[in-house]
Amino acid sequence: MATTPRPGAHHCGIDAAMDVIGGKWKVLILWALNDHPRRFGDLRRTLPGITEKVLTDHLRELEADGIVDRQAHPVTPPHVEYSLTPLGRSLNTALAPLGDWGREHVLNA
Repeated sequence: MATTPRPGAHHCGIDAAMDVIGGKWKVLILWALNDHPRRFGDLRRTLPGITEKVLTDHLRELEADGIVDRQAHPVTPPHVEYSLTPLGRSLNTALAPLGDWGREHVLNA
């Protein structure tokens, strides 16, 4: 599944990728979904400081881009889980070296 086209031309692959994952929270949302699906409240607790609105907006954008899957279960109260699509897992794989770099050069500096 391809991501949705963005307005304007991209200059390179990094530019295109940053268009999908740009901002403070999207990469952290992806990383939180790395191991298993999570419900909205669990994601919010995992990401202290994120507002409900920002989390909702980012999840919708990531879903529209084919990075995150939203699974609604027909129960009362509503039960919704978010997980990574294969495209999202490949994106997390691409982000792993960036996390390694941060641990090596920033956390251990």
